[in-house]
Amino acid sequence: MKRPIVFLLLASLIMAFILTSCIGSPESNNLGQNDRGENKASDPPNLSEIETDKVRIWFYQALEGTVPEMIEKYKKLKPFLDTEFDLYSFEGNSDSYSSYVDTALQAGGSVAPDIYFVEYNQIYKYTKGDATGYAASYKELGIDVDRLIDEAKISKYIVDIGTRPTDNQVVALSYEGTAGIFIYRRSIAKDVWGTDDPVVVQDKIGPGWDRFFDAAEDLKSKGYAIVSSHFDLWRQIDASADSGWFKDGDLYIDPKREAFLDISKKLEDNGYHNDTILFSEEWTGDMWDNNERQVLGFFGPAWLLSYVIFSHSGYKPDANQMGSFGDWAVCQPTENFFWDGNWVLARKDPKYKKTVADLLEWMTLDISDTGLQYELANGTFSKDRPMEGVASIAVMERSDGSLDILGGQNIFDVLVPASEATRGKEISKYDDIISDIWIGQVDKYTQGKKTKSQAIKDFKALVKEQLDALE
Repeated sequence: MKRPIVFLLLASLIMAFILTSCIGSPESNNLGQNDRGENKASDPPNLSEIETDKVRIWFYQALEGTVPEMIEKYKKLKPFLDTEFDLYSFEGNSDSYSSYVDTALQAGGSVAPDIYFVEYNQIYKYTKGDATGYAASYKELGIDVDRLIDEAKISKYIVDIGTRPTDNQVVALSYEGTAGIFIYRRSIAKDVWGTDDPVVVQDKIGPGWDRFFDAAEDLKSKGYAIVSSHFDLWRQIDASADSGWFKDGDLYIDPKREAFLDISKKLEDNGYHNDTILFSEEWTGDMWDNNERQVLGFFGPAWLLSYVIFSHSGYKPDANQMGSFGDWAVCQPTENFFWDGNWVLARKDPKYKKTVADLLEWMTLDISDTGLQYELANGTFSKDRPMEGVASIAVMERSDGSLDILGGQNIFDVLVPASEATRGKEISKYDDIISDIWIGQVDKYTQGKKTKSQAIKDFKALVKEQLDALE
């Protein structure tokens, strides 16, 4: 099996597992209601049987532990609300869920979801592609969206991705902040550079790849790897590209994406990484010295620290085992990027327009102490859910992100500037397919199985083959 395909499949599957296992596990009944009034569907629901006198909210399986609790919290804030909610959770990943949403939106009228959640890898279709016409703009719902975006200081990449190009209207926003940071081991930084100060480490690893490789050489001389995998760098390189995968309708390899060939090869040829696959046992093993060579750090959003690194840090307080817990710190990445996220949309002309608008505003734009994002940022949303990065920079600026796993460091001191600097790259309908093919060819070149020119040639041929098959 191809290494990059393994990487992308593992990333998708384990991301879903992380979200469901950490914040709620799904029941298995098929299109029945559970005790929270949430419907399950492993097949598309019978649209003729959907209740039309409630606000219908659709989401995919990984959000089962999140969306119902959001709605319960919202209802408690609105004791005199006379509108009811009908929640539909769809088994499977966001790809299969997307086909259900498409069917309902195309059917239109009262059977379409009033509110629907969309993961980043599907968002193009709904904000910039074929399905964007079904979405109501936040403004037409009655939300003072421009003012509230400014007041909340919503991260630019979130607004960029959620803006429909045909009329420049915001049709989707997120409650999550997934800007990337560098999460590193304090003890290793001290051993190599004599300090674990985030300002110093940030200056060592960037900005720019020349500094990153100087740091990699410092680490290698002391017996460490700078990252676990060359795949750890891809999202930064992809996000830093100045153009999308297409220019004037033709496939285009941005110079910064093409540079990944040389960056990956340099990591491999000089032994600067541990040659693992993201979300593999070996990759997570590098979060707590389970492999032969220790790794300085990982690039990712707050969720990577709170869910993945925490779970694999070896922390077992009942057994008096700390593992790497408390030995982590964060700083700015080599290049700014984001990783995943969920956007929230509403269909045009929902029956309960005022309630739909108020709920969307509470999730994505409310910066008060009772807003969803304030609770997420301060760890009060759920006893089983740690604090998280959020879309609103204003909320993070006034929240306490001091974490024991970071030795008391306030993560928002780093997440705020990272969120301010991260932009939404140009996205296309086929980004996932093209990126998968590109990573595959980069990996073959890195492993010495192809020349650079052959890798580029094969990439172009494979993209044409794949896209022709989809037309």
